[in-house]
Amino acid sequence: MFIQTEATPNPATLKFIPGQPVLPGDTRDFRNGDEARAQSPLAERLVDIEGVAGVFLGADFIAVTKADGEWQHLKPAILGAVLEHYMSDTPVLAARGQQSTDSAEQEFFDDADQETVATIKELLDTRVRPAVAQDGGDIMFQGYKEGIVYLHMRGACAGCPSSTATLQHGIENLLRHFIPEIQEVRPV
Repeated sequence: MFIQTEATPNPATLKFIPGQPVLPGDTRDFRNGDEARAQSPLAERLVDIEGVAGVFLGADFIAVTKADGEWQHLKPAILGAVLEHYMSDTPVLAARGQQSTDSAEQEFFDDADQETVATIKELLDTRVRPAVAQDGGDIMFQGYKEGIVYLHMRGACAGCPSSTATLQHGIENLLRHFIPEIQEVRPV
């Protein structure tokens, strides 16, 4: 098995591509060890490595965020843990972790804005999320209120120095182009 690595715009995050599906059709972001241990054997292996602060599982990649240390020291341990996981035939998610933590129940918007929210979600799914996934992250709709769109930044996007520019100059401009009543895009 050959695992590729790619840099992301966030210097604290590297993208690992195992050449096979990781979590098709879904994404998960683990920012603490307890959450990873409860839901994903793969994420658990990775967060147990000293210096790893977070793990994001995408459709075909794993984005790992470091707390401290140098990539030259962390990368071999991460590659080893990913290889060990895939060689063990252990599932990526534990049975108790199969339920998505990103449910629509957490979203907020007024019922009168359903059509606007549907358009926002379609634009995010077709134009934003595929591009952001290339950089090892994800952006999820969280809410819409009084012309303000609230988005949840995940993976390499969380804590990325360029995330503010991505939100304000990229996503906000795109959404305003198609939905003029949008005034602002904010991270949650």
